[in-house]
Amino acid sequence: MDLETGVNQNRNKKESWRTKESWSTILTLAYQSLGVVYGDLSTSPLYVYKSTFAEDITHSESNEEIYGVLSFVFWTLTLVPLLKYVFIVLRADDNGEGGTFALYSLLCRHAKVNSLPSCQLADEELSSYKKDIISPAPTTFGATLKSTLERYRVLQRFLLVLALLGACMVIGDGILTPALSVFSAVSGIELAIGKEHHKYVEVPLTCVILIALFALQHYGTHRVGFLFAPVVITWLVCISAIGVYNIVQWDRHVYRALSPYYMYKFLKKTQRRGWMSLGGILLCITGSEAMFADLGHFSQLSIQIAFTFMVYPSLILAYMGQAAYLSQHHVIENESYRIGFYVSVPEKLRLPVLVIAILAAVVGSQAIITGTFSIIKQCSSLGCFPRVKIVNTSSKIHGQIYIPEINWTLMLLCLAVTIGFRDTKKMGNASGLAVITVMLVTTCLMSLVIVLCWRKSVILALCFVIFFGMIEALYFSASLIKFLGGAWVPIAMAFTFMIVMCIWHYGSLKKYEFDVQNKVSVEWLLGLGPSLGIVRVRGIGLIHTELVSGIPAIFSHFVTNLPAFHQVLVFLCVKSVPVPHVKHEERFLVGHIGPREYRMYRCIVRYGYRDAHKDDSEFENDLVCSIAEFIRTGKTRLNVNGEDLRKDFEDMTVVGTPSTHLSGVQFCEDEDVNAELVGPSERKEILSPRVTKPKKRVRFVIPESPKIDRGAQEELRELMEAREAGIAYILGHSYVRAKQGSSLFKKIVINFGYDFLRRNSRPPTYTLSVPHASTLEVGMVYNV
Repeated sequence: MDLETGVNQNRNKKESWRTKESWSTILTLAYQSLGVVYGDLSTSPLYVYKSTFAEDITHSESNEEIYGVLSFVFWTLTLVPLLKYVFIVLRADDNGEGGTFALYSLLCRHAKVNSLPSCQLADEELSSYKKDIISPAPTTFGATLKSTLERYRVLQRFLLVLALLGACMVIGDGILTPALSVFSAVSGIELAIGKEHHKYVEVPLTCVILIALFALQHYGTHRVGFLFAPVVITWLVCISAIGVYNIVQWDRHVYRALSPYYMYKFLKKTQRRGWMSLGGILLCITGSEAMFADLGHFSQLSIQIAFTFMVYPSLILAYMGQAAYLSQHHVIENESYRIGFYVSVPEKLRLPVLVIAILAAVVGSQAIITGTFSIIKQCSSLGCFPRVKIVNTSSKIHGQIYIPEINWTLMLLCLAVTIGFRDTKKMGNASGLAVITVMLVTTCLMSLVIVLCWRKSVILALCFVIFFGMIEALYFSASLIKFLGGAWVPIAMAFTFMIVMCIWHYGSLKKYEFDVQNKVSVEWLLGLGPSLGIVRVRGIGLIHTELVSGIPAIFSHFVTNLPAFHQVLVFLCVKSVPVPHVKHEERFLVGHIGPREYRMYRCIVRYGYRDAHKDDSEFENDLVCSIAEFIRTGKTRLNVNGEDLRKDFEDMTVVGTPSTHLSGVQFCEDEDVNAELVGPSERKEILSPRVTKPKKRVRFVIPESPKIDRGAQEELRELMEAREAGIAYILGHSYVRAKQGSSLFKKIVINFGYDFLRRNSRPPTYTLSVPHASTLEVGMVYNV
């Protein structure tokens, strides 16, 4: 009895220690999220009141305007970031990832409306794909909605365009937010140096800071990321302390303005002018979408804790403090400054607050720039954006990427906005429309997620979309009415990026359809015999293709025009699937093409839309080793591909990377011919016999048990000899043209638009690391 009690006490201590450890991890993530997620949202007090009172309304002696604006700010912060995002939207994660494409990915899997043409039934067997997917009951509205989406292509395209619209507005926000945040922070210099000199300093200083910000992007945020959280925390403590000081010093009863009654009084007095001023109030929630978009870097609970207990109270105190100060100061000394953040800061603190504000604005801008890189990478992975160079700036921190072409494009556009507007009001009008459009897209997609993914009542989804949709539609209309006052900028940017995305997606889809229609049947290949009718030379021929089944048409050109080909042929397809990450255990799909003696394999490498693609020598070794493991195990073939694959004599088997099957085949290279493997006695090696001493000896280390048959041993030996002889890369270079009889619109899109984008985009990642001496590139005209 005593022993049992002791064991239970020990178990309780362990569970208590684990609980403390988990909470310490959550609190650490919450601390780090302050610097990454909330930089943009926390700097909104710099420009909200200034933008709101810019021209539509004035600050009168009755204080009805300032109290009404404070009431709007309080309830907007409470309903949108706190209620909508923190307590509802954050739950709609895609295997831990968030953002517009996470919602679209969820819908693609639950309703099968995926826009990727290379999807297979085998992809649905991925563990991250199948997670929490349960078909709705046939009699429910969710089942009807699901079948409707799957039946009508126009609805699927509309869903894709909706997701792309959100992505385009995020990119636009990545241009406008740095300009607005930094310019608003620097504008405090006006009170320090005087009215006559500030206009010669503000814009140049803002441009210098922006250039430095974008120029340092290639170093990655991990080098200075440890400073982000302290900067934002210092800023939040600063604005909340100033807010408390102003409340105590100037108006202790300002809390009464939090009542919704003051919103009614505000609109009753200001009417149309008050409605138009909502475009400035909207800026108090800029950066709210980052809570959902950056979910993959943190946890749901950590983001909720950071916002609820740190960011939200600090922002409310800051806005209340500004309102308390302005309620007692109706005539500002510097009239040109109008109503701004810095007038409510005690004069002795303005210079240090100015420095902290600039640092906080830089941190907030950094977060939105990194988010822009991430959304473009996701678009590119899903075939909706031209290929760009993606650099992983950190091998340890997930998601830290840098895209050179996009970085410099953002910088030029950001500088153009700063120099062109030189005014917080116009920048705010532009940024507000971009922000509210992304939120409207999220609301629409969330309503579908509630029905299709969460399997909730359609009434609940309607309540969600009507309640939050009406709030956001009100702000959207107030922003859109400022079209000529700067709101045209995000519309023009989104329109441009949308055209680029649609043209690229359409051209890529037509190119893939041409490949499918002109692929060579396996029956034709079998008719050539094991030698394929040509001489088979030593080595591995790696043929890159986008097809997941069948033989690409370009291969028939090789067979009919070349007198010899490699003894081992591998048709390699690198593709993205609509999940954020693919486990290493499920990375490769490997199968034979034709009978075993043909020595022809198909290998499909699957990546999630947030995975980093590998294209180095390690990838080559992983590829060859996975084929070797497929040969050794002789696993039961995957039948999920149905009749199509059986008809083409190829079944696929899931094979992980070598790191996931340490007890299986391992790949070794050394330069000593007589070198012997030193390792466990239960493993043995297959060596390739060579007469001369090669520079490198290739070895497959295979486990002693279970035994493999003689045919598999011979197949492994040939694969090893081929790898030792080297790999040749066969790349197809396509020229896409609209076929005769196409409409004028299609000819313009394909012959000019898609061709221009293709010629100015990066080649596939694997071609960048392929040695030129081992490359064979053949051009082919695609008449689509």
